[in-house]
Amino acid sequence: MSEVELDVLDLKELILSNNSFGPSDVAEIRQAIAENYGHFAELRDAVGEMENDEALTPAGKTKMGVCQFLLGRFRSALDTLRVADGSATALFYQARSQFELSQYDEAISLYEQSKKAGYNEDQCKIYIAESHRYAGRIDQAMLLLDDIFGPAEQTSEYMYQRAATVAAVGGRRDEAIALYQRAIQTDENHAGALFGLAWENERMGNDDESLRLYERAAKAFPTGVGALVNLGLAYEDRNEYDKAQLCYKRILDAHPEDRRTQLYMKDASANGNLLYDEEAQRRNDRLAQILGMPVTNFELSVRSRNCLAKMGIETIGDLTRTSESELLSSKNFGETSLIEIREVLTSKGLKLGQFAHEKKSVDPPVDTSHLSADEQALLERPISDLNLSVRARKCMARLQLNSIGELIRKTGDEMLECKNFGVTSLNEVREKLTDLGLKLRGD
Repeated sequence: MSEVELDVLDLKELILSNNSFGPSDVAEIRQAIAENYGHFAELRDAVGEMENDEALTPAGKTKMGVCQFLLGRFRSALDTLRVADGSATALFYQARSQFELSQYDEAISLYEQSKKAGYNEDQCKIYIAESHRYAGRIDQAMLLLDDIFGPAEQTSEYMYQRAATVAAVGGRRDEAIALYQRAIQTDENHAGALFGLAWENERMGNDDESLRLYERAAKAFPTGVGALVNLGLAYEDRNEYDKAQLCYKRILDAHPEDRRTQLYMKDASANGNLLYDEEAQRRNDRLAQILGMPVTNFELSVRSRNCLAKMGIETIGDLTRTSESELLSSKNFGETSLIEIREVLTSKGLKLGQFAHEKKSVDPPVDTSHLSADEQALLERPISDLNLSVRARKCMARLQLNSIGELIRKTGDEMLECKNFGVTSLNEVREKLTDLGLKLRGD
């Protein structure tokens, strides 16, 4: 179907008049809304009519349940599909709804049932692996993906799921990025792969490329809430508040009661007319991007790399907070390495010790003697395991917090002193810590 045809399509009529309903129909609905978001209202209206139809057949309930899922109404979709026709499609979207509701074991059971009922076997296996990954069973997810062969290995969904699993393992960023890129080469509009690649670029300080990829991910339908939130916050960082509000509106279209997004929308609306120095903003953004660059991006000698690693110096920003004397005090770090580091910083218009006044302070120790070995291991996990929003993650980076243990040494007031970190982000951090049975110092 061409773009012109999609623009003139009456999606509501198509949904209500089409008696047969399967994967190709779902793909058509998704493509229509991705091409023209105005069709979202037609999908919502069609679902409204089906919900008011007391004579809806079991097959019609399957259609309604799938459409509710596409609208982001996962609980309603699950309730509808449970009393539908019991088809492979109904079982598969029950599984997808359970997954979105974080009921991963229930989702796996339903994927198995849908596979036995005739749904695409490889697709079910790929999504079962995804459920294991989200449940924290990374090794099991990888084993399942390793057991998939043939044409399924060349699909964008398989390559995306493998990339996300490799990323979850950790320490294999280049491999994950290559897989995300292959997925996008196969399907240039794959939302998950675009989001994953955007996130990796953001972590590397490639903010412009990250923004471009988030924008592409946001055009897909259904669009992941994470992609829209991250894109909205990225727009806010650029003072493009109108664009940020459009991102938050799309989330609220599907999840009108989402309290966090309501607060983001309120903040963006309040700042919409904020005046600022555009040139100063560009300079600050550029400096932040440079300071976030990993030192591994530069051609340094093995000795210099090893010394920096031992000192915990990971970024250009870390170097600007370190004095020459501190570097020279490190074992095996001599004048040759010092000259090498100076040249790297000079090429970026920076110097050693330039931001030494911002050096990370030593927080009061936390008594962990009463914790079990598993609980102490939890404190050593990276902050990325909390899956924080872009705004909260940037605050973690500014405060140079790398582990959960370092985070809980901070008080709420100390967190609020960080630029662009407000009460909404603080509540988010507290909620994530509460889920793990932890809290900030002083809470």
